[in-house]
Amino acid sequence: MAWVYLFIAGLLEVCWSIGLKYTEGFTRPIPSILTAVAIIASMVLLGIAAKTLPIGTAYAVWVGIGALGAAVLGMVLFHEPATPLRIFFLSLLLVAIVGLKATSGVEDAP
Repeated sequence: MAWVYLFIAGLLEVCWSIGLKYTEGFTRPIPSILTAVAIIASMVLLGIAAKTLPIGTAYAVWVGIGALGAAVLGMVLFHEPATPLRIFFLSLLLVAIVGLKATSGVEDAP
């Protein structure tokens, strides 16, 4: 279950990082509240996952999911550049996340 918690925590990191854009400097109440809730939930789930997973692996995967998701959504929602090199390096980030999972030595119980 640790990997499931970590994956959800990473998705929530994407939510709050994108949410920051919608808060307009925390001047919009609803987006600000939703962003704060996503931050807290993401950190709690990261903490739960880190009880089982190595902290270096958990943190790197959490940040990687957040960075990858935020970059992709930035391109889709905010028309940020989607250059071939940027996509290449984001692909490398995805490979690194999968590689960390594959080499962590920690498996979820059935």
